[in-house]
Amino acid sequence: IDLDTNIFDEVEKQVEDWANKKEQEVAKYKTWAEYRRRFVGDISHELKTPIFIMQSYLDTLLDGAWKDEQLCQKFLQKVSKSAERLNTIVQDLEAIAKLESGEMLLDMRNFDVRKLTQDVFEELEMQAKQSNIQLSFKDGAASPYRVFADEDKIRQVLINLINNSIKYGNPNGKTKVSFYDMDRHVLIEVADNGIGIPAEHIPHVFDRFYRVDKSRSREQGGSGLGLSIVKHIIEVHKQTINVRSTQGLGSTFGFTLEKAK
Repeated sequence: IDLDTNIFDEVEKQVEDWANKKEQEVAKYKTWAEYRRRFVGDISHELKTPIFIMQSYLDTLLDGAWKDEQLCQKFLQKVSKSAERLNTIVQDLEAIAKLESGEMLLDMRNFDVRKLTQDVFEELEMQAKQSNIQLSFKDGAASPYRVFADEDKIRQVLINLINNSIKYGNPNGKTKVSFYDMDRHVLIEVADNGIGIPAEHIPHVFDRFYRVDKSRSREQGGSGLGLSIVKHIIEVHKQTINVRSTQGLGSTFGFTLEKAK
């Protein structure tokens, strides 16, 4: 026993440390409890809409509308669209769960991210034309930009960001992708001159089910999980993503990738 040590001071310190630890545990639990409550509420709300639509059309068909062949076809198409949205929500939830738990393994390889972006442009070309949106590279982005990442996952990131720029773009608008050499990293930016995001919404754009314009978002389809998945994919790569936006002028999403060695 160290007689120079005041045992009461030592006990008091241990009790204080224990109390602080428990206080932190309680705060963490409250945070997770609130997160869980919000998440359950959000997913219930998102699932409720397509289920209600499906049930309404099916009930109408069962009440006799099936006898009208044209009306029956129209209602079944509506049901199919709602079922497709439900499937998208479930698949995106599964993807987020795997990303958060670390179950989703990355297939890291060297590839040209500019070429990958060109492939995504071609994949979304028809959708862009329907919305009168021009997809292009910013001046100076002609050379290859080789990165070290999971090509399929980065394709998913680019599809989501470019698809969003089309959805929320203005007629005859533009979406431009640019690349910047940053020593050991490459910065990729997807910029549009669309409707933009109000300042108060910017901190929440990567939250699950968060929609800046709820009516327009649901009309355009999707699960409301796309940007959350994008953020998870970039973070699993140990990289960063950010957004700059001015309402009425457009938005720019930028993320980094490790440069190929």
